Amino acid sequence: MKIGYLGAGTWGFALASILGRNGHQVRVWSRDADVAKELQTTRVHPKLPPSEIPSNVEFTSDFDYAVKGADVIVESVTSSGIRPVFERLGKVDVPIVLTSKGIEQGTGLLLPEVVASLWGVQESPLIGALSGPSHAEDIITNAPTSVVSSGYDPLVMKLIQELFTTPTFRIYPNGDILGVCFGGAMKNIIAIACGISDGLGCGDNTKAALMTRGLHEIRKLSSVKHCKPETLYGLSGMGDLCVTCMSRHSRNYRFGKLVAEGFSPEGARQKIGMAVEGIYTCVSARELGLKHNIPVPITEVTYQIIYGGLDPREAVKLLLQRAIKEEHL
Repeated sequence: MKIGYLGAGTWGFALASILGRNGHQVRVWSRDADVAKELQTTRVHPKLPPSEIPSNVEFTSDFDYAVKGADVIVESVTSSGIRPVFERLGKVDVPIVLTSKGIEQGTGLLLPEVVASLWGVQESPLIGALSGPSHAEDIITNAPTSVVSSGYDPLVMKLIQELFTTPTFRIYPNGDILGVCFGGAMKNIIAIACGISDGLGCGDNTKAALMTRGLHEIRKLSSVKHCKPETLYGLSGMGDLCVTCMSRHSRNYRFGKLVAEGFSPEGARQKIGMAVEGIYTCVSARELGLKHNIPVPITEVTYQIIYGGLDPREAVKLLLQRAIKEEHL
């Protein structure tokens, strides 16, 4: 198939490589002409382990050329970039595969909802998503990985499986697209908190508590999106939470650790040099909690550290001083 691929970061590069190895013609768009030229020339991504990307994967900064005649559009831009990119794309009549993870600020919309709203509908059978515990650094080296395909239409879910499945990249279908996308977005916030915890030297007990209570926080807030709770205990929820909170490849975890070690939030972001989605989504999740009167204490203290100048050590005290209630899962 002809694939128009929007986004040439590490994640986009790794997934485009899969598509190319599976025999598809892929045109990968980057908004940066220099980046597109470098990738087209060197055939390697400077932030990933060296790997051979198939010749049927092409890199370009020409948006119209990238999507012209495409049978499928795949995106790997930032969550904040979804709206402007899809405004530029306009309404199409081919399947869309969303691979970014986030919640839009101001609207509280998940990324499938953003695209649908631009098309003037509540949902569309053409919109699908690929999500789960997966870092580009592992995918590019063919480490065994399991993720989830989702969509409003089973045919799109099946298409995603067919496009991306390899002997080392296993895909499970899940029809709860909002639950799949919500888990993928929220885990980035908890990963920042876990990075902060490790940066302070709090230990494994603390991280386990943050991950467990973080999952509870995600499940509580997911009710406003009418997600299925069981989705959040699967690959796109607990699975993604685990890998993002514990992996050396996790930008969100590394961001939190750098902040705890003394970097300013902006300094930490610049040192990482790539998008840290939890910084953006933390604002959106906090907005949702306030709007629906749902306490999200880990999200709140993470927000205050990033945007309110709260000392990470004081944040730990604030969490420990919260009234203890019976554990409800």
